[in-house]
Amino acid sequence: MGVKEKIALFIDADNAPAAKIDIILSELARYGVVNIRKAYGNWKSPCIKPWEDVLHEYAIQPIQQFDLTKGKNATDIALVIDAMDILYTKDVDTICLVSSDCDFTPLVTRALADGKFVIGFGERKAPSAFVNSCSKFLYLDEIKQEEKPASKNEPSIKCDTKLINMLRQAVEASEEDDGWAQLGPIGKHISNHASFDQRNYGFKKLSDLFAAIDLFEMKRTHGSATWVRDIRKHKLN
Repeated sequence: MGVKEKIALFIDADNAPAAKIDIILSELARYGVVNIRKAYGNWKSPCIKPWEDVLHEYAIQPIQQFDLTKGKNATDIALVIDAMDILYTKDVDTICLVSSDCDFTPLVTRALADGKFVIGFGERKAPSAFVNSCSKFLYLDEIKQEEKPASKNEPSIKCDTKLINMLRQAVEASEEDDGWAQLGPIGKHISNHASFDQRNYGFKKLSDLFAAIDLFEMKRTHGSATWVRDIRKHKLN
């Protein structure tokens, strides 16, 4: 996407860590300009005081939502209503949702149907339906760990059947006659089918993730192009 993509940021302040706002805005800067920045919550509650402390610094507009009924939170409803209004009245290209508890899957689905790119941020407790529906989703409680040694990640990664199957399918869809597939097309295939980001698994680059799994072999050509092949399908003689 171009650098002038227009982004609308919606924060569920009751269910998101204020300490991660730098990471959120830094990631969004890769896609474009965050023209709309709104945070929703009961600002009389001491629980979201950390967000109150960063509102002015990051030009985030606070939207007040009172807890009118015990055990009920109107924040997510107000956020959805505003997001839908902006979808129809503002010229935005990307919608960003920051929340860990609330399931915004219907909103994401509607935004995608309207041709929008949807980025989600949250912690591991975020509903899986919400995570999987986003164009891209980043776990805020994992992103700082992207420099972990590959050896510590490998055992758990190989046990992640869903991840391994997705990687294998992406390699197969991008491979040439000899079974080798270039990393670029592999990454594009994955991004078109899932809210995947290798940083959620502790790796800065997709190539680092493949290199940490001994189910794939890798090679470089002409000093720059990286190729991947599924060892299971193409065993060496």
